[in-house]
Amino acid sequence: MSLEIQNRTIDNREVDNREVELKLSLPPTALAALRQHPLFVAAVLLSSEAVESTYYDTPDFALRSCGIALRLRRAGDIWQQTVKCAAPSTGGLAARPEWEQGWGGHFDFCGVTDARVRTFLVGNAARLTPVFNTRFHRETRCHSVDGARIRLMLDTGEILAGARREPLCELELELDAGAPVDLLRLAEQLAVALPLFPDDRSKAARGYRLCGGATSARGPVRAEAAAIGRKQTPVAAFRELAESCVRQWQANVWGALCDPASDTNPDTDPEYIHQLRVGLRRLRALLRLFAPVLPETFTAIWRRRLGDNARTLGGARDLDVLCDVVLAPVQAACGADHEGLARLSAALETARGAARMEALRHLDLAAQGRLLLAFMVALHSLPDADARRRGALAALVARRLDRARSRVAKRLEEAQQGDPTRLHRLRIACKQLRYGLDFCAPLLRRKAVMRYLKTLVKVQNKLGYLHDVEVARQRLPALAGDVPELAAAAALVLDWHAPCCRKRCKGALRNAKALLAETPPWQR
Repeated sequence: MSLEIQNRTIDNREVDNREVELKLSLPPTALAALRQHPLFVAAVLLSSEAVESTYYDTPDFALRSCGIALRLRRAGDIWQQTVKCAAPSTGGLAARPEWEQGWGGHFDFCGVTDARVRTFLVGNAARLTPVFNTRFHRETRCHSVDGARIRLMLDTGEILAGARREPLCELELELDAGAPVDLLRLAEQLAVALPLFPDDRSKAARGYRLCGGATSARGPVRAEAAAIGRKQTPVAAFRELAESCVRQWQANVWGALCDPASDTNPDTDPEYIHQLRVGLRRLRALLRLFAPVLPETFTAIWRRRLGDNARTLGGARDLDVLCDVVLAPVQAACGADHEGLARLSAALETARGAARMEALRHLDLAAQGRLLLAFMVALHSLPDADARRRGALAALVARRLDRARSRVAKRLEEAQQGDPTRLHRLRIACKQLRYGLDFCAPLLRRKAVMRYLKTLVKVQNKLGYLHDVEVARQRLPALAGDVPELAAAAALVLDWHAPCCRKRCKGALRNAKALLAETPPWQR
């Protein structure tokens, strides 16, 4: 069974009848610094108490499958029953439907105002059983400023599922009055001096993973399908698309550094770093696409900051591609007993391991947290000047996609002679057009988009291969150095790819011309 819970988009307006919170991970070593922070000290202490919670589900995790969490919580002598429903979380910020009431010794779902959720819970009440527990100490304080009232809840303890345990140390900011951006601003102020990272994982999600009700790690996170609509204003559409990019960025930072399977070693799944860079590239492409409706300073600042962030991670990805895309097929064709290629492969693997470790050193969790929070504050502070203009989004999309297509045409004309630098510029132009089409696909006819994308992907893949070989052409001689056997192996690799490069270059230019000859889907 699947249950959809309708949620309003989080924006700068107050969100009624929702639990609006921002969850932040905090290393235990930073607890003392948090307690000494002026904002934490100035916040009024409301309570300090031990809290125990038991989460319930059916033996087959029916509630978990429908995005529902049911818990009984005891704080002091007070017992409460809480029902929560899953909701999208971006940068740790979420607005979730929640129903809380006193516990009278048996489950009572009369207070759940969503009829579908209430019916589902009543139907499964007889099968409910405890699945995991949380035990922690909660210190609650109240921060008030300029009409906003925010609860700061510091939780330290553990999650328990049978014999399994996981430490718990997090700071939750919960909105009592004000707008969601007020949570982000407070978090940004705290993060200047504290190693905070926006954490989308609820205690329930962590508990389910611990007890086997969910996979231990979801793995690298790819881009989400766009979900904008024609009735949205351009700024509202931009905000929604940007939040999807932020989710990809945030999830892959966390996976690269905190996935239990990675343990921050060179064998960490390299796809985390790749998908992190994809998320940053998509976000920069989105800034370019919507530039006419965004403040000029916002676009300039964030294109630069996001670009700087992505560039620190590029070396590891280049070596992954060099090993797996450029060298591997040559080894397969020449045989495993080719000593020169084996030595070159070993040297590349060593360099790849070092590059991954360097990328992880650059990928500091606290620094990424500060950047994420700063972007989210800027995003949620954007003015929406087109709020009353109908059709503004469709008109903007058509103009900007036309511009991106014209850029492809210009780069194609420049690349006719097969110069690697100009082919790379054509590749970037095609990638930006593809990202733009991905973002705007919900506004266009699906079949037309899919046909156009099919040709565009052909061009991009062939140009991508040419770029990979060109990177190898630049890096292999330096790696081989003055060792004759390695230099000979490097030359062999490049010679082996040469005929394919010539063929794919012609194919890419031919496909690009065919692409430009098609009527694009936004003009139909």
